[in-house]
Amino acid sequence: MKNEDFEKLGVFYLGKEYDVKEKKTTSSLVLYDSKQLTTHAVCVGMTGSGKTGLCIAMLEEAAIDGIPVIAVDPKGDIGNLLLDFPELRGADFLPWVDADEAARQGMDRDAFADKTAETWREGLAKWGQDGARIQRLKDSVDMAIYTPGSSAGLPMTVLRSFSAPSAALIEQGEAYRERVASAVSGLLALLGVDADPMTSREHILLSNILDASWREGRDLDLTDLIHGIQSPSFDKVGVIDLDAFYPAKDRFALAMRLNNLIASPGFAAWMEGDALDVGALLATPEGKPRISILSIAHLSDAERMFFVTILLNEVVSWVRAQPGTSSLRAILYMDEIFGFFPPSANPPSKKPMLTLLKQARAFGLGVVLATQNPVDLDYKGLSNAGAWFLGRLQTKRDKDRVLEGLEGASNAAGKSFDRDEMDRTLSSLGKRVFLLNNVHEDHPIVFESRWALSYLRGPLNREQIQTLMAPRKKALAAAPARRPDPAAATTRAKPAAVAEVDEDEAPDEAPTPPAPAPKPTPTARESRPSSSSTGRRPVLPPDVPEFFAETAPTATGAGPAYRPTLLGVARLHYVEKKVGVDYWETLAILRPVGDELPADVWEGGKQLTERIPVLDKSPEPNATFADLPAAMTRAKSYPEWTKALKNYLYRDRRLTIWTCPELKAYGRPEETARDFRARLAQAARERRDAEVEKLRAEFGPRRADLEKKLRAAHEALEKEQERASKSGWDAAVSFGTSVLDAFTGRKTWTKTNVSKVGTAAKAATKAVQQRGQVGTAQERVDALNAEYVELETEFQTELEHIKTTRSPELLKLEPLELTPRKADVTIDQVVLAWTAGPAATDEA
Repeated sequence: MKNEDFEKLGVFYLGKEYDVKEKKTTSSLVLYDSKQLTTHAVCVGMTGSGKTGLCIAMLEEAAIDGIPVIAVDPKGDIGNLLLDFPELRGADFLPWVDADEAARQGMDRDAFADKTAETWREGLAKWGQDGARIQRLKDSVDMAIYTPGSSAGLPMTVLRSFSAPSAALIEQGEAYRERVASAVSGLLALLGVDADPMTSREHILLSNILDASWREGRDLDLTDLIHGIQSPSFDKVGVIDLDAFYPAKDRFALAMRLNNLIASPGFAAWMEGDALDVGALLATPEGKPRISILSIAHLSDAERMFFVTILLNEVVSWVRAQPGTSSLRAILYMDEIFGFFPPSANPPSKKPMLTLLKQARAFGLGVVLATQNPVDLDYKGLSNAGAWFLGRLQTKRDKDRVLEGLEGASNAAGKSFDRDEMDRTLSSLGKRVFLLNNVHEDHPIVFESRWALSYLRGPLNREQIQTLMAPRKKALAAAPARRPDPAAATTRAKPAAVAEVDEDEAPDEAPTPPAPAPKPTPTARESRPSSSSTGRRPVLPPDVPEFFAETAPTATGAGPAYRPTLLGVARLHYVEKKVGVDYWETLAILRPVGDELPADVWEGGKQLTERIPVLDKSPEPNATFADLPAAMTRAKSYPEWTKALKNYLYRDRRLTIWTCPELKAYGRPEETARDFRARLAQAARERRDAEVEKLRAEFGPRRADLEKKLRAAHEALEKEQERASKSGWDAAVSFGTSVLDAFTGRKTWTKTNVSKVGTAAKAATKAVQQRGQVGTAQERVDALNAEYVELETEFQTELEHIKTTRSPELLKLEPLELTPRKADVTIDQVVLAWTAGPAATDEA
C-alpha cells in the first residue's frame, strides 16, 4: 500500500477494516471525513485497549490536514505527540525508552532503543507510512506543552484576568449567566468552597461583582476581585442591603482567603506565563496551526477543575465570536474526561462542556472526549456526539452504559439501532480493534487502528516535559533580541515614523464622528483620607486635573509610592475605502516623567488600547509622593500637551491592516496577522470541502451511468455467449463497491484502484477470448472499462488541482498601514495621573 491511497483531501487515515469472524485485518482503508468531526466524537476503551494510540493518530491526522488542536491532558500521555523521529534512529528513541522495561527484557538501553526504532520502522511500513510522513507531521503544525501552575512546560496563567466576554455573549442572557456561574464556581472550587449558585452567598456575591464589571466591559484581575469583595460597586444584593446580606467583616474574611491563596509561595507559578488566549493556542503569531497540549497531571483535583472550567468558558466565548461554517475549524480534545462530565453531579466544568457539545458544531469546532470509565459519563449529554469509537471494555456494566449512549445518539440522529448485534460486536473486540458507530454512515464498522507516527512511550513526567520544552523556552527568552517578523505582529496599530505635519494643514473633509462610547474618563469614587508620611503630596491649583491610579494592597499595609504620569485619552478615526475600513479607536497614552519633562513630552509613552486605567480622585492612605516637575503644576500646560498629543498621534500612530495580495483579501481593523491567516485558512478549507462535494456530485451520476451501461453490456454478452465465465464479469466489476465509497466520503479512488480495474478488465477479456466468445458485446465492455479508467483519471486530476490551489500556509501576508484622519483626532482628556512606584515604571 502506498501512502497516496490515504493522503486525501479532508480525510483522516485511522486504520483498516477488521473481519471479526476471521479475526484478521483486511486491506480496506478506514478514512474518516474531517467535516464529520464537527458533530463531535467519543472514544471509550479500557486500559490496554489502544484508546490513547487511536486518539493520538486522530490528532496526527488533524495536524497533517492543518487543523489546530487544544488537547487537555490529565495523565501526561498526549505529550507523546512531540516524540516524532523522522529518521527513526535508535539514538532518537534512546532518551525516551523505559530503562526498567529494557532491564526486564535483559537488554541495555542502547540495544533496547535500537530495537524500539526497528519496531517503529516495521510498524509504520506495515501501515504504508514512513519517516517522510513523520516529517510532514512535524512541518505541518507547531506543537507545545503548557503546564498551568508549573514551570515544567510553558507556563500559563488564568489568574491574571477574568476577561470580560464579548458584547454578543452578554446579550445572550442564558449563555452569559452560565458563563458567570461557571467562572465563579471554578474559583470557589479552587478555594475549597462547595457553593450552590442559588443559595451560597459567596457565589451570589462574586457573581454580582463579575456581572457588574463585565457589563461595563472591564476585565478583572485577582487584585480587582479582592477590592471588589471588600468594596463592591453596588450596595444592594437583590432587594437586601449589601451589609445585611454579607457583612463587611465576613467579606473581608473571604477577601483574605483569596489573598492568602495567591500570596502563598506554592501558588506563585499560577501567576507566571502568558494569559490564556484560545486564539494563541490554536495558531502561532504567523498563523501556523498549533497543537497546544495543556498538561494538568501535576495539579490537585480542585486546581484541575478550576483550570478546565476557565478553559471551557474561554473556548465557548471564542466559538461564539467565529463565523458559522460547515467545515472543521479546530478540535478540542480531552483525554480522560472522568470527573469533569459525570452523569448526575454538576461540577463547574459540566455546563460549558454541554454548551460546546450542543452549539459548537455550527462554528466548526469538533469536541473529542476520551475515557476508560464509561459509567462516569453523562450519556444523555453525549447523545450530541456523531461518532463513537468503542474499544475493549472491562465489565458488563461498562458495556451496558456504552450501549445506552449509542442508542441515544442513534435515536437523536434518526437511525435504527440493533442493540443485540452491537452487544455481540463489542464483546468480540481485541487490542487496537475498535467499533466505529458513525451517524453519517449507513452501518457501524470494525477496524484496527493504524500505527501511530509518534513514539508512544507512556505518560511524560515533569522532567521529560521540561526537556521537550527547554528549546522553546530558550527561543522565547531570546525572541525580544531578534528582529520581529512583521507577520507576527499582534497589535492593532503601531507607531510609524513619518514627516511632521503642520497643525494648520488642511485635512481631508471628514464626516461627523459617531457618538462615542462612554469615555474611559477617571472614575470618581468616594474620597479617602490622604496622609503622607514621607514625600508629601504636592499642593496644586484646583484647575490642574489630578487623579490617582488604583493600587494593590501591600503585605505590610504600607501606602503606595506615587510617581507622576501624564495620561492622555484620545479617539482616532481610520478610513480607507478600498479595504472597507471605517474604524474608530480609543487609545490611552501613559507617559511617566522624572524631574524634568522632555521637549516632545509624549515620545516614548506607553500606548494602551485595552484596560484604560480607572482612576480615583483621592490617593490611598499613607501614600508617599515623588517630586512633581514644575510644568505639571501649571494648569496652562495641559492644553498645550493636548495639542501636542493630537499632533503626536497623527504623526506617529498607525493602524495596521493585514492584506493578502494573491487573494485580494484584507484583514479587519482588530484582526492580528495570526487571526487573518487563520480566517483565510478556514475559508480555503470551506472552499476545498465544497469543491470536493461538488466534484463527487458531478462524477457520481456519471459513474452510476457507466455502471448501468456495464451491466447492460454484460447481459448482452451473456446472451451472445451463454457459456461465458461469470468470473470474468466479476473481475471486471469487482471494483464497484470501493469506487462507490469514494462518493460517500469514507474511501477514495486511487491509482491502485485504476490499476485493479484495468487488470480485471484484461482478465475478463482474456477469459472470453480463450473460449472464442469475442463479439461486439465484448468490445462494448472493453470500451466502457476504458471510459471508466478515463473518468477516474479525470477525477484524480481535479482533486489534485483542488489540493494545490487551496494551501493557505503558502499565502504571503503584507501589512498596510493607515494614517488617522487628522480632523477626527479627538483628545478626550490629558491629566496628571499619580501611579504607584515600580509597577507603573515597568508598565510604561
